[in-house]
Amino acid sequence: MPDRAPPAIAPIVDATSITMSLGGRTILEELSFQVARGEVFAIMGASGAGKSTLLRTLAGLAPPVTGHIRLFERDIYALPARELFALRKRIGVAFQGGALLSALTVIENVELPLRLNTQLDPATIRIMAHLKLELLNLRQVDHLYPSQLSGGMAKRVSLARAVVMDPELVLFDEPAGGLDRQNAAELDALILKLRAAMKCSFVVVTHALDSALGIADRILIIADGRALALGTPAEIRAQDDSRIATMFGRMDAALPAERTAYLDRLTDGL
Repeated sequence: MPDRAPPAIAPIVDATSITMSLGGRTILEELSFQVARGEVFAIMGASGAGKSTLLRTLAGLAPPVTGHIRLFERDIYALPARELFALRKRIGVAFQGGALLSALTVIENVELPLRLNTQLDPATIRIMAHLKLELLNLRQVDHLYPSQLSGGMAKRVSLARAVVMDPELVLFDEPAGGLDRQNAAELDALILKLRAAMKCSFVVVTHALDSALGIADRILIIADGRALALGTPAEIRAQDDSRIATMFGRMDAALPAERTAYLDRLTDGL
């Protein structure tokens, strides 16, 4: 009997011909891409390019005008409301501004998804929240309120809340936004640490080219509502396009040339 080929592993995200509009203006047009399981997939583009809109669409919050979004092999905008609600429990979202509730402490913010979506007892919820805070080096601040946190800590707490239910897919909007280079690099390291520990996929919207080159397996660059480039960091750098060349020209040339060394620095001690 001939050997059978191993079954293909379906992508965790499959976006096909996505078109989005806002106020009569087309934001995204005929955009298609896939995200593999276990992949860190970065989405880049100029301000107003539609990156955050695309992230909301992937989260099931903004249906496209045309096209299809399949998560876990399900067309999410064709699902009944109850099934879509259940599917969203397999997704974690870390918002650009953190979106932490100011009246709750760090531990209470992280516990919130478990309290709202599970029947677990309070002691188990507290243990699970503490585990994620420990993983993100936040155990010592669990009693603080959001107003008492630095920008980097608030980003990490938002990420802890996003992963507290052990999602298979994490959507992260601008992890480096508002952070200095050191804090941004520390957050990059934690994204890689979570991917390794939880075996999950990340879709990251970012303006930080050095971050995307350092942690992403593949990068999608959006311009004028369409895919300008899609590929590995090396493939993106090899693109012969003046807009991409300009993007790389604004960055220290040494860093992308030493991507392996950058990754080593990020993951040192993990």
